[in-house]
Amino acid sequence: MEQNKNINQFDIPLAKRIQLNNSNSIFLKKLLIFSPFLLLLFSFFALRLIRNIEIGSLSILNFETPRNHDHRILGHLPYAEIPKEKLVLIEPNIEVHIDMRDSLLKMREEAKKDAIYLVFLSGYRSINLQNEIFYSLKSIRNQEAAERARVSAPPGYSEHSTGFAIDIGDATQRETDFETEFENTDAFKWLIKNAAKFHFKLSFNKNNKYIDYEPWHWRYEGSIEALKVFETANK
Repeated sequence: MEQNKNINQFDIPLAKRIQLNNSNSIFLKKLLIFSPFLLLLFSFFALRLIRNIEIGSLSILNFETPRNHDHRILGHLPYAEIPKEKLVLIEPNIEVHIDMRDSLLKMREEAKKDAIYLVFLSGYRSINLQNEIFYSLKSIRNQEAAERARVSAPPGYSEHSTGFAIDIGDATQRETDFETEFENTDAFKWLIKNAAKFHFKLSFNKNNKYIDYEPWHWRYEGSIEALKVFETANK
């Protein structure tokens, strides 16, 4: 009895059953139901954030890298092929745009008065011919496309296809035809002084960063059509 009395002197806490508030229970149930959806939504926004960061980085990179807005290929601008009906024959195997014929022939006659004898080497070239020149010579010379493009335009990218380009040589020094040594001839020196009077311009000078210097290659810019064709090149 004494032992029981001593035991009863202590307050032994009873286990209590605590019931969750009904509203909290509903909230937890809903949270469990919608947790996959919330996880998916969070993942979606996280991916969007990462993508935006990547796009921002690419934008900065693209801004710092020069963009090719003029559609050059290997340094050459694209040119459409002139319709056949706009071509005229000025010499055997040499055709040019009808707009430039009179100026070109007059320039040759004026040069002759100064004892300068200009010879026309090449005028209009079709895209098919340019294709043969570019790829066959590239193969013969064992050159890569970028290397060959320094001295010959890819098909569809040659000024000759417009009919407004003309290659000129000195009739008294034919060994300089298509050579940079042409710049040392009397014909070239005369052209530098007088070609602009007839609306001709040297296409590829020594400052051209894309294409090798071609003192023999001139283009006509004496008509509205010609100015439109070479608008991008003159920018």
